[in-house]
Amino acid sequence: MKAGHIARHYVVHGRVQGVGFRAFVERHAAELGLAGWVRNTDDGAVEAHAQGAEEQVHALEGLLRTGPRWSEVRRVDVKEAAPMAGSGFRVKR
Repeated sequence: MKAGHIARHYVVHGRVQGVGFRAFVERHAAELGLAGWVRNTDDGAVEAHAQGAEEQVHALEGLLRTGPRWSEVRRVDVKEAAPMAGSGFRVKR
C-alpha cells in the first residue's frame, strides 16, 4: 500500500438494509477513489472494507455515519484492516 494510505473495516448498525445504503457507499467510495467492497450481513448490518488515501477513507467514514436519506445509523464499528489486492469499489453479494 502507498505511503499515506490506510485500510479500514466498518460495520454499520441501524436501519441500513433496504434503504439504498450499499449503493450509497459504492457511489461515494468510487467518487473518493477508494478500493474495497460493501455488503449486507445476515444480522441486518452493513459491512464495508475501504482503503486508499487517509483523508478519503476518513471522508467515507463520515458518510457512513450519516447514510442515505432513508437510513438511520445507530452505530459504526471501525477497525484497522489489512490492505487487500485489487482496485475499484464494489457491492459484494
